[in-house]
Amino acid sequence: MTAMTRPLLNRRLAAFGTTIFAEMSALAARTGSINLGQGFPDTDGPEEIREAAVRALRDGRGNQYPPGPGVPELRTAIADHQRARYGLEYDPDTEVLVTAGATEAIAAALLALVGPGDEVVALEPYYDSYAACVAMAGGTRVPVTLRPHEGRYVLDLDELRAAVTPRTRLLLLNTPHNPTGTVLTRAELTAVAELAVERDLLVVTDEVYEHLLFDGAEHVPIATLPGMRERTVTIGSAGKTYSFTGWKVGWTTASPELTSAVRSAKQFLTYVSSGPFQYAVAEALRLPDAYYDGLRADLQAKRDLLSEGLAEAGFEVYRPFGTYFVTTDIRPLGADDGFAFCRSLPERAGVVAIPNAVFYDHREAGAPFVRFAFCKRTDVLEEAVSRLKRLG
Repeated sequence: MTAMTRPLLNRRLAAFGTTIFAEMSALAARTGSINLGQGFPDTDGPEEIREAAVRALRDGRGNQYPPGPGVPELRTAIADHQRARYGLEYDPDTEVLVTAGATEAIAAALLALVGPGDEVVALEPYYDSYAACVAMAGGTRVPVTLRPHEGRYVLDLDELRAAVTPRTRLLLLNTPHNPTGTVLTRAELTAVAELAVERDLLVVTDEVYEHLLFDGAEHVPIATLPGMRERTVTIGSAGKTYSFTGWKVGWTTASPELTSAVRSAKQFLTYVSSGPFQYAVAEALRLPDAYYDGLRADLQAKRDLLSEGLAEAGFEVYRPFGTYFVTTDIRPLGADDGFAFCRSLPERAGVVAIPNAVFYDHREAGAPFVRFAFCKRTDVLEEAVSRLKRLG
Protein backbone atom coordinates (compact mmCIF):
# COMPACT_ATOMS: atom_id res chain seq x y z
CA MET A 1 0.00 0.00 0.00
CA THR A 2 1.38 3.37 -1.01
CA ALA A 3 1.76 5.76 1.89
CA MET A 4 -0.36 8.91 1.78
CA THR A 5 1.68 12.07 1.36
CA ARG A 6 -1.11 14.52 2.14
CA PRO A 7 -1.83 15.03 5.89
CA LEU A 8 -5.09 13.44 6.94
CA LEU A 9 -6.30 16.35 9.06
CA ASN A 10 -7.87 19.31 7.28
CA ARG A 11 -5.20 22.01 7.24
CA ARG A 12 -7.60 24.48 8.86
CA LEU A 13 -7.53 22.29 11.98
CA ALA A 14 -3.85 21.36 11.86
CA ALA A 15 -3.01 23.75 14.69
CA PHE A 16 -5.61 22.22 17.01
CA GLY A 17 -4.58 18.99 18.70
CA THR A 18 -6.03 17.37 21.81
CA THR A 19 -7.46 20.04 24.08
CA ILE A 20 -5.61 21.04 27.21
CA PHE A 21 -8.70 20.01 29.19
CA ALA A 22 -8.34 16.38 28.09
CA GLU A 23 -4.62 16.42 28.89
CA MET A 24 -5.02 17.90 32.35
CA SER A 25 -8.03 15.76 33.25
CA ALA A 26 -6.04 12.66 32.32
CA LEU A 27 -3.19 13.94 34.46
CA ALA A 28 -5.58 14.44 37.38
CA ALA A 29 -6.85 10.87 37.05
CA ARG A 30 -3.35 9.44 36.78
CA THR A 31 -2.03 11.26 39.84
CA GLY A 32 -5.17 11.24 42.00
CA SER A 33 -5.16 15.03 42.04
CA ILE A 34 -8.06 17.38 42.69
CA ASN A 35 -9.20 18.59 39.28
CA LEU A 36 -9.77 22.35 39.36
CA GLY A 37 -9.02 22.54 35.65
CA GLN A 38 -12.14 21.73 33.65
CA GLY A 39 -15.15 23.87 34.46
CA PHE A 40 -17.95 21.58 35.52
CA PRO A 41 -19.66 21.25 38.91
CA ASP A 42 -19.17 18.11 41.00
CA THR A 43 -22.81 18.12 42.17
CA ASP A 44 -26.06 18.13 40.20
CA GLY A 45 -28.42 21.06 39.96
CA PRO A 46 -31.92 21.41 41.43
CA GLU A 47 -33.66 18.12 42.16
CA GLU A 48 -36.96 19.35 40.74
CA ILE A 49 -35.30 20.04 37.39
CA ARG A 50 -33.67 16.62 37.30
CA GLU A 51 -37.08 15.10 38.06
CA ALA A 52 -38.59 17.18 35.25
CA ALA A 53 -36.20 15.43 32.85
CA VAL A 54 -37.18 12.01 34.26
CA ARG A 55 -40.85 12.93 33.89
CA ALA A 56 -40.34 13.94 30.26
CA LEU A 57 -38.59 10.63 29.55
CA ARG A 58 -41.40 8.64 31.15
CA ASP A 59 -44.09 10.66 29.39
CA GLY A 60 -42.43 10.11 26.01
CA ARG A 61 -41.70 13.81 25.46
CA GLY A 62 -38.50 14.25 23.46
CA ASN A 63 -37.59 10.59 23.14
CA GLN A 64 -37.90 10.93 19.37
CA TYR A 65 -36.54 13.78 17.24
CA PRO A 66 -37.74 17.11 18.64
CA PRO A 67 -38.51 19.99 16.26
CA GLY A 68 -35.41 21.36 14.53
CA PRO A 69 -35.57 24.82 16.19
CA GLY A 70 -36.24 23.27 19.62
CA VAL A 71 -39.39 22.27 21.49
CA PRO A 72 -41.95 25.10 21.66
CA GLU A 73 -42.05 25.01 25.48
CA LEU A 74 -38.33 25.77 25.70
CA ARG A 75 -38.32 28.41 22.98
CA THR A 76 -41.16 30.19 24.75
CA ALA A 77 -39.36 29.96 28.10
CA ILE A 78 -36.18 31.43 26.55
CA ALA A 79 -38.15 34.32 25.07
CA ASP A 80 -39.88 34.92 28.41
CA HIS A 81 -36.49 34.89 30.20
CA GLN A 82 -35.03 37.50 27.85
CA ARG A 83 -38.11 39.70 28.26
CA ALA A 84 -38.33 39.42 32.05
CA ARG A 85 -34.60 39.83 32.72
CA TYR A 86 -33.55 42.34 30.09
CA GLY A 87 -36.61 43.76 28.37
CA LEU A 88 -35.63 42.04 25.10
CA GLU A 89 -38.58 40.89 23.00
CA TYR A 90 -38.02 37.79 20.83
CA ASP A 91 -40.54 35.78 18.85
CA PRO A 92 -40.11 32.17 20.01
CA ASP A 93 -41.07 30.88 16.56
CA THR A 94 -38.68 32.95 14.43
CA GLU A 95 -36.03 34.41 16.76
CA VAL A 96 -35.07 31.57 19.12
CA LEU A 97 -32.98 28.51 18.21
CA VAL A 98 -32.12 25.64 20.58
CA THR A 99 -28.65 24.09 20.15
CA ALA A 100 -26.50 21.28 21.53
CA GLY A 101 -25.00 23.48 24.19
CA ALA A 102 -23.40 26.87 23.70
CA THR A 103 -20.48 25.25 21.90
CA GLU A 104 -22.69 24.24 18.99
CA ALA A 105 -24.32 27.66 19.03
CA ILE A 106 -20.88 29.25 18.63
CA ALA A 107 -19.97 26.84 15.83
CA ALA A 108 -23.24 27.31 13.96
CA ALA A 109 -23.11 31.10 14.26
CA LEU A 110 -19.54 31.35 13.00
CA LEU A 111 -19.99 28.79 10.22
CA ALA A 112 -23.12 30.62 9.09
CA LEU A 113 -21.87 34.20 9.28
CA VAL A 114 -18.14 34.03 8.51
CA GLY A 115 -16.65 33.24 5.11
CA PRO A 116 -13.13 32.72 3.80
CA GLY A 117 -11.08 35.87 4.27
CA ASP A 118 -13.44 37.46 6.78
CA GLU A 119 -11.82 38.76 9.95
CA VAL A 120 -13.28 37.98 13.36
CA VAL A 121 -12.21 40.20 16.23
CA ALA A 122 -12.23 38.25 19.49
CA LEU A 123 -11.32 39.17 23.05
CA GLU A 124 -8.18 37.34 24.13
CA PRO A 125 -7.91 35.11 26.16
CA TYR A 126 -10.85 33.22 24.69
CA TYR A 127 -12.71 29.93 25.09
CA ASP A 128 -10.77 27.46 22.95
CA SER A 129 -13.59 26.52 20.57
CA TYR A 130 -13.71 30.10 19.25
CA ALA A 131 -10.39 29.70 17.45
CA ALA A 132 -11.29 26.31 15.98
CA CYS A 133 -14.68 27.50 14.74
CA VAL A 134 -13.25 30.61 13.07
CA ALA A 135 -10.68 28.36 11.39
CA MET A 136 -13.32 25.90 10.20
CA ALA A 137 -15.29 28.80 8.70
CA GLY A 138 -12.19 29.92 6.83
CA GLY A 139 -12.02 33.20 8.70
CA THR A 140 -9.08 34.97 10.29
CA ARG A 141 -8.83 35.58 14.04
CA VAL A 142 -7.84 39.05 15.16
CA PRO A 143 -7.29 38.99 18.93
CA VAL A 144 -7.70 42.01 21.17
CA THR A 145 -6.05 41.29 24.50
CA LEU A 146 -7.71 41.88 27.86
CA ARG A 147 -5.03 42.90 30.36
CA PRO A 148 -5.00 43.05 34.15
CA HIS A 149 -5.33 46.53 35.60
CA GLU A 150 -6.08 47.45 39.23
CA GLY A 151 -7.29 43.96 40.10
CA ARG A 152 -9.46 43.24 37.05
CA TYR A 153 -9.01 42.52 33.37
CA VAL A 154 -9.97 45.44 31.16
CA LEU A 155 -10.67 46.03 27.48
CA ASP A 156 -8.52 48.61 25.67
CA LEU A 157 -11.11 50.31 23.49
CA ASP A 158 -8.47 52.03 21.36
CA GLU A 159 -6.90 48.64 20.64
CA LEU A 160 -10.31 47.26 19.73
CA ARG A 161 -11.00 50.09 17.31
CA ALA A 162 -7.57 49.71 15.72
CA ALA A 163 -8.21 45.98 15.18
CA VAL A 164 -11.23 46.62 12.96
CA THR A 165 -10.38 46.78 9.25
CA PRO A 166 -12.45 46.77 6.04
CA ARG A 167 -12.20 42.95 6.16
CA THR A 168 -13.76 42.68 9.63
CA ARG A 169 -17.07 40.84 9.52
CA LEU A 170 -17.86 40.14 13.13
CA LEU A 171 -17.03 40.91 16.76
CA LEU A 172 -16.99 37.86 19.03
CA LEU A 173 -17.65 38.81 22.65
CA ASN A 174 -17.83 36.87 25.91
CA THR A 175 -19.16 38.49 29.08
CA PRO A 176 -19.02 37.45 31.88
CA HIS A 177 -15.67 36.41 30.51
CA ASN A 178 -14.00 33.01 30.66
CA PRO A 179 -11.21 32.63 31.72
CA THR A 180 -10.52 36.03 33.29
CA GLY A 181 -13.77 36.41 35.22
CA THR A 182 -14.17 40.02 34.16
CA VAL A 183 -17.59 41.47 33.36
CA LEU A 184 -17.61 44.11 30.65
CA THR A 185 -19.10 47.33 32.00
CA ARG A 186 -21.99 49.22 30.46
CA ALA A 187 -19.53 51.91 29.34
CA GLU A 188 -17.27 49.34 27.66
CA LEU A 189 -20.19 47.66 25.93
CA THR A 190 -21.65 50.98 24.81
CA ALA A 191 -18.36 51.80 23.10
CA VAL A 192 -18.31 48.34 21.47
CA ALA A 193 -21.89 48.83 20.27
CA GLU A 194 -21.11 52.24 18.80
CA LEU A 195 -18.17 50.74 16.92
CA ALA A 196 -20.32 47.88 15.58
CA VAL A 197 -22.96 50.29 14.32
CA GLU A 198 -20.40 52.69 12.86
CA ARG A 199 -18.56 49.93 10.97
CA ASP A 200 -21.66 47.82 10.21
CA LEU A 201 -20.37 44.75 12.03
CA LEU A 202 -22.20 41.68 13.24
CA VAL A 203 -21.78 40.68 16.89
CA VAL A 204 -21.87 37.19 18.37
CA THR A 205 -21.98 37.37 22.15
CA ASP A 206 -21.45 34.39 24.46
CA GLU A 207 -23.38 35.10 27.66
CA VAL A 208 -23.52 31.63 29.22
CA TYR A 209 -22.35 32.98 32.60
CA GLU A 210 -25.01 35.70 32.70
CA HIS A 211 -26.32 34.63 36.13
CA LEU A 212 -22.92 33.97 37.74
CA LEU A 213 -22.14 37.50 38.96
CA PHE A 214 -20.47 38.70 42.16
CA ASP A 215 -19.90 41.88 44.15
CA GLY A 216 -22.81 43.70 42.53
CA ALA A 217 -21.54 43.29 38.97
CA GLU A 218 -24.15 44.01 36.29
CA HIS A 219 -24.68 41.89 33.20
CA VAL A 220 -25.64 44.07 30.23
CA PRO A 221 -26.64 42.14 27.11
CA ILE A 222 -25.21 44.10 24.20
CA ALA A 223 -28.42 43.43 22.27
CA THR A 224 -30.17 45.90 24.62
CA LEU A 225 -28.03 48.81 23.40
CA PRO A 226 -29.05 51.15 20.56
CA GLY A 227 -28.70 49.67 17.07
CA MET A 228 -27.61 46.24 18.35
CA ARG A 229 -30.65 43.98 18.42
CA GLU A 230 -30.74 43.54 14.64
CA ARG A 231 -27.00 42.80 14.34
CA THR A 232 -26.44 40.59 17.41
CA VAL A 233 -26.63 36.83 17.97
CA THR A 234 -26.86 36.22 21.72
CA ILE A 235 -25.83 32.79 23.03
CA GLY A 236 -27.10 31.30 26.28
CA SER A 237 -26.89 27.93 27.99
CA ALA A 238 -28.50 25.89 30.75
CA GLY A 239 -25.35 24.02 31.74
CA LYS A 240 -23.61 26.74 33.72
CA THR A 241 -26.72 28.24 35.32
CA TYR A 242 -28.39 25.01 36.43
CA SER A 243 -25.36 22.71 36.90
CA PHE A 244 -26.39 20.12 34.32
CA THR A 245 -23.49 20.53 31.91
CA GLY A 246 -23.94 17.03 30.46
CA TRP A 247 -27.38 17.83 29.12
CA LYS A 248 -25.91 20.14 26.46
CA VAL A 249 -28.82 22.53 26.04
CA GLY A 250 -27.95 25.94 24.65
CA TRP A 251 -29.68 28.53 22.49
CA THR A 252 -29.42 31.64 20.37
CA THR A 253 -31.69 34.67 20.25
CA ALA A 254 -31.46 36.98 17.26
CA SER A 255 -33.46 38.65 14.49
CA PRO A 256 -35.37 36.34 12.11
CA GLU A 257 -32.73 36.85 9.42
CA LEU A 258 -29.81 36.00 11.69
CA THR A 259 -31.66 33.09 13.29
CA SER A 260 -32.43 31.65 9.85
CA ALA A 261 -28.76 31.91 8.90
CA VAL A 262 -27.56 30.20 12.08
CA ARG A 263 -30.22 27.50 11.74
CA SER A 264 -29.00 26.78 8.20
CA ALA A 265 -25.61 25.76 9.63
CA LYS A 266 -26.96 24.13 12.82
CA GLN A 267 -29.24 21.73 10.91
CA PHE A 268 -26.18 20.06 9.39
CA LEU A 269 -24.33 19.76 12.70
CA THR A 270 -26.51 17.91 15.22
CA TYR A 271 -29.86 18.74 13.57
CA VAL A 272 -31.53 18.14 16.97
CA SER A 273 -30.44 16.99 20.42
CA SER A 274 -31.32 16.68 24.11
CA GLY A 275 -35.04 16.10 23.55
CA PRO A 276 -36.28 15.29 27.09
CA PHE A 277 -33.80 17.72 28.63
CA GLN A 278 -35.29 20.58 26.64
CA TYR A 279 -38.57 20.18 28.54
CA ALA A 280 -36.69 20.19 31.86
CA VAL A 281 -34.74 23.33 30.97
CA ALA A 282 -38.01 25.06 30.05
CA GLU A 283 -39.03 24.51 33.68
CA ALA A 284 -35.61 25.58 34.97
CA LEU A 285 -35.88 28.93 33.22
CA ARG A 286 -38.98 29.62 35.30
CA LEU A 287 -37.29 29.07 38.67
CA PRO A 288 -37.85 31.95 41.13
CA ASP A 289 -35.30 34.65 41.84
CA ALA A 290 -34.42 32.87 45.08
CA TYR A 291 -32.70 30.14 43.08
CA TYR A 292 -30.40 32.59 41.31
CA ASP A 293 -29.69 34.49 44.53
CA GLY A 294 -28.71 31.24 46.22
CA LEU A 295 -26.52 30.16 43.31
CA ARG A 296 -24.61 33.45 43.36
CA ALA A 297 -24.18 33.42 47.13
CA ASP A 298 -22.88 29.84 47.09
CA LEU A 299 -20.43 30.49 44.28
CA GLN A 300 -19.23 33.77 45.75
CA ALA A 301 -18.41 32.01 49.02
CA LYS A 302 -16.49 29.37 47.09
CA ARG A 303 -14.73 32.04 45.04
CA ASP A 304 -13.60 33.74 48.23
CA LEU A 305 -12.46 30.47 49.80
CA LEU A 306 -10.31 29.51 46.83
CA SER A 307 -9.07 33.04 46.12
CA GLU A 308 -7.90 33.53 49.69
CA GLY A 309 -6.25 30.10 49.71
CA LEU A 310 -4.42 30.83 46.47
CA ALA A 311 -3.22 34.18 47.80
CA GLU A 312 -1.95 32.50 50.97
CA ALA A 313 -0.11 29.95 48.81
CA GLY A 314 1.75 32.79 47.08
CA PHE A 315 -0.21 33.40 43.89
CA GLU A 316 -1.27 36.85 42.74
CA VAL A 317 -5.02 36.50 42.44
CA TYR A 318 -7.41 38.36 40.12
CA ARG A 319 -10.68 37.92 41.97
CA PRO A 320 -13.40 37.44 39.35
CA PHE A 321 -16.63 39.42 39.08
CA GLY A 322 -18.32 36.61 37.17
CA THR A 323 -18.06 32.97 35.94
CA TYR A 324 -16.69 30.24 38.19
CA PHE A 325 -13.02 30.61 37.38
CA VAL A 326 -10.24 32.53 39.07
CA THR A 327 -7.10 33.60 37.19
CA THR A 328 -3.77 33.78 39.01
CA ASP A 329 -0.28 35.04 38.24
CA ILE A 330 2.45 32.51 39.09
CA ARG A 331 5.39 34.91 38.95
CA PRO A 332 5.34 35.58 42.71
CA LEU A 333 6.05 31.84 43.07
CA GLY A 334 9.20 32.20 40.96
CA ALA A 335 7.64 30.71 37.79
CA ASP A 336 6.65 32.24 34.48
CA ASP A 337 5.72 29.26 32.29
CA GLY A 338 2.10 28.28 32.91
CA PHE A 339 2.37 25.04 30.91
CA ALA A 340 5.34 23.76 32.89
CA PHE A 341 3.79 24.93 36.15
CA CYS A 342 0.46 23.16 35.52
CA ARG A 343 2.14 19.96 34.39
CA SER A 344 4.21 19.87 37.58
CA LEU A 345 1.47 21.02 39.96
CA PRO A 346 -0.18 17.57 40.40
CA GLU A 347 3.09 16.05 41.64
CA ARG A 348 3.97 19.07 43.75
CA ALA A 349 0.57 19.75 45.32
CA GLY A 350 -2.00 17.22 44.12
CA VAL A 351 -4.06 19.86 42.28
CA VAL A 352 -4.76 20.37 38.59
CA ALA A 353 -5.22 23.79 36.92
CA ILE A 354 -5.20 25.11 33.34
CA PRO A 355 -2.48 27.33 31.80
CA ASN A 356 -4.16 30.43 30.41
CA ALA A 357 -1.72 30.59 27.50
CA VAL A 358 -3.89 28.04 25.64
CA PHE A 359 -6.54 30.75 25.38
CA TYR A 360 -4.21 33.22 23.63
CA ASP A 361 -2.90 33.75 20.11
CA HIS A 362 -0.21 35.88 21.76
CA ARG A 363 1.03 33.01 23.94
CA GLU A 364 3.61 35.19 25.65
CA ALA A 365 0.84 37.48 26.95
CA GLY A 366 -0.78 34.58 28.77
CA ALA A 367 2.36 32.68 29.78
CA PRO A 368 2.43 33.50 33.53
CA PHE A 369 -1.31 33.08 34.16
CA VAL A 370 -3.09 29.96 35.45
CA ARG A 371 -6.84 29.32 35.85
CA PHE A 372 -8.58 27.43 38.64
CA ALA A 373 -12.28 26.44 38.76
CA PHE A 374 -14.22 26.90 42.00
CA CYS A 375 -17.52 25.23 40.97
CA LYS A 376 -16.78 22.33 43.32
CA ARG A 377 -17.98 21.19 46.73
CA THR A 378 -16.72 23.26 49.63
CA ASP A 379 -14.88 20.30 51.17
CA VAL A 380 -13.08 19.70 47.87
CA LEU A 381 -11.97 23.34 47.70
CA GLU A 382 -10.83 23.24 51.34
CA GLU A 383 -8.70 20.18 50.61
CA ALA A 384 -7.28 21.85 47.47
CA VAL A 385 -6.35 24.94 49.48
CA SER A 386 -4.67 22.75 52.07
CA ARG A 387 -2.66 20.98 49.39
CA LEU A 388 -1.63 24.21 47.67
CA LYS A 389 0.08 25.33 50.87
CA ARG A 390 2.82 22.83 49.95
CA LEU A 391 4.00 25.38 47.38
CA GLY A 392 5.01 27.83 50.08
